[in-house]
Amino acid sequence: MSAYIALVRFTEKGISRIKESPRRLDEARELLSDMGGRFLHFYMTMGDYDLVVVYEAPDDACAARFTLALGAAGNIRTTTMKAFPENAYREIIASLP
Repeated sequence: MSAYIALVRFTEKGISRIKESPRRLDEARELLSDMGGRFLHFYMTMGDYDLVVVYEAPDDACAARFTLALGAAGNIRTTTMKAFPENAYREIIASLP
């Protein structure tokens, strides 16, 4: 499975309904699980982003579907990055010409 890091900001709609956020988190976790992925870490953060989520998905297409489904609800906007674990990092660097 591939790893992804999502930097999340609440929209005006999302922050106005903030008390529903834990339920929405549970729904997002279930949606990702149904797609074959899983949450690895979840953090509420202070600064430019409101939340940081580290998750695994079977492939990039699944991660894209998950991100689009979350965004379509209108409560959050995300910036998602594909993450490479240390062993992949080492393999990539070792394969450089």
